[in-house]
Amino acid sequence: MEHKVIDVTIRDGGLVNDFDFSVEMVRSIYDGLNQAGIDYMEIGYKNSPKLLKGESSGPWRFLDDRFLRQVIEAKGATKLSCLVDIGRVDESDILPREESLLDLVRVACYIKDVPKAIELVNKFHQLGYETSINIMALSNVRDYELKEGLQLINESPVDLVYVVDSFGNLLNRDIEYYVEFFQKYVPQKTIGIHTHNNLQLAFSNTLVAMHKGTTFLDSSLFGMGRAAGNCPTELLFRVLNDAKYDLRPILKLLQEWMIPLREKVEWGYTVPYALTGMLNEHPRTAMALRNSEEKDEYLSYYDRLTSVETYNK
Repeated sequence: MEHKVIDVTIRDGGLVNDFDFSVEMVRSIYDGLNQAGIDYMEIGYKNSPKLLKGESSGPWRFLDDRFLRQVIEAKGATKLSCLVDIGRVDESDILPREESLLDLVRVACYIKDVPKAIELVNKFHQLGYETSINIMALSNVRDYELKEGLQLINESPVDLVYVVDSFGNLLNRDIEYYVEFFQKYVPQKTIGIHTHNNLQLAFSNTLVAMHKGTTFLDSSLFGMGRAAGNCPTELLFRVLNDAKYDLRPILKLLQEWMIPLREKVEWGYTVPYALTGMLNEHPRTAMALRNSEEKDEYLSYYDRLTSVETYNK
């Protein structure tokens, strides 16, 4: 099976540093990923600033097509993707594909919003884009809800459907279960995998999904992504037996950009992120802890997470 890699460093990594990437860095990463043979680069969110008033983020949170053409001066074989959130995107901001550098628009949604995601996909599909629906927080979804949502998706024009381990809670056996579940209920669609590293299983879970027949693999340079981060792009070279992929440009990007950035901002495995993964919780409280003076007070944090008051909220 031929696999496709989507590097999400700028999009998911932007949740770490408030999308504070320089144009030089993003341009360099695109060039390096292109030289390495990576199939897609997710260059940010295509959300609408008018729907997210009060939020100040770098331009990668609110991608503008004219700005994008200034960043990517010479587009190579590596395609460009973006992510949109339900309720945070104005579809009128999306140009027809022939007028944009973007190739793939991915719609992130919770299971209850699958019908809304399909509405967006229909519009983006008509504009000529490749499309994806990424169902978030699968670890909190009941099987009957997932079955109903997937059956709707299977009848839609969407190209890709993603298994997303939003909280880094899933184990290898869980990934096997969900991939098989998706294969059963969206047999007409291509399946992707997006993992988080709360339990240090992002790479392992990605491999399990690969071996179960998943085609699209999300990863990021040095694992940069929200909280515990994602499957590291560089590790995938161990298992992608394809002559088109070249590790050397990736190592150069790590050396020139990711290692210096890691000295300024934190992502990756820490105990608080592991705890939220174990407890199937969103990592927002762990992220707040890591930005406080009590960042290594693991025991008191665990007691707060497991207190009766917390569970009854």
